[in-house]
Amino acid sequence: MPRTAHQAIARDGTQLHWTSIGEGAPTIVLTDGVGCAGFVWRHLEPALARQHRVLHWNYRGHGKSGTPREAFRVTVDDCAEDLLAVLDAAGEERAVLVGHSMGVQVVLEAHRRAPERIQALVLVCGAPGRPIDTFHDSPALKLAFPFARSAVEKHPLLARVLFKSIIPTDFAVEFAMNFEVDRTRVDRADLVRYFEDLAAVDPLLFVRMLASAGEHDSMDHLADVDVPTLILAGERDSFTPMRLSGAMQRAIPGSELHVLAGGSHVAPLECPGALTEQVEGFLSRALAPRAEPPRRGRAPARRTARKSR
Repeated sequence: MPRTAHQAIARDGTQLHWTSIGEGAPTIVLTDGVGCAGFVWRHLEPALARQHRVLHWNYRGHGKSGTPREAFRVTVDDCAEDLLAVLDAAGEERAVLVGHSMGVQVVLEAHRRAPERIQALVLVCGAPGRPIDTFHDSPALKLAFPFARSAVEKHPLLARVLFKSIIPTDFAVEFAMNFEVDRTRVDRADLVRYFEDLAAVDPLLFVRMLASAGEHDSMDHLADVDVPTLILAGERDSFTPMRLSGAMQRAIPGSELHVLAGGSHVAPLECPGALTEQVEGFLSRALAPRAEPPRRGRAPARRTARKSR
């Protein structure tokens, strides 16, 4: 299936790389986590492209997108505006937004800004805000991150050297395989790609974007989400613990929650069949031609009781 590459221009002039694959409505937009450039969608993207137009885009300073024209314009709000710029460039009035990790915050902010352009939301292994506070359900990252950020901002050249020499190493990959993911269900090559993509991001941009994600919170908007919403949680996700997905489901009117059994933060790679089945089933239920959209205000929440394996 042919994939085409394109460029969008953000409001501040930054070039944004995006791709399109497949045909059919509704159009689906895939949005990554910070430091990522598409590795997590390896299974879901081609599966959805059998029946839909699927767009994937790179954050500013990630993948093939350009560095921001203004160094400090790397916030979650900037990313949400960039997503809408990609929709404009793609000629899409409305789309289904799928976000992973920090991408959950980005697509929720896009809905806050332009709810009329969002047909549905799929929130995968993410939190509505402040993910640094809940990382591994420990205060360690929250306490350490300000020092790490300060060091990177004081010594950006050294940080770039360390980023490129340490992150894409066998040690980093093996650590992740042994302690963060289910190595029996993740292809090592996928994690190698992730670390290579991360190492290509300027560490100064990375810590500033992560700081924004750590301070950003869209909990106040969840009750106003008025489109069909599917929340997918990894049962063993230590980056954004499963309880955060439960909190989102309780706050978003009419939303559905499905737990991917045994899944970590990269559950889309560990449970590709179950995830694809859930997303396709949700789209067919929620966006059927005669289906009525949920009304504004709180509605009974729908929860999927069974975990997928």
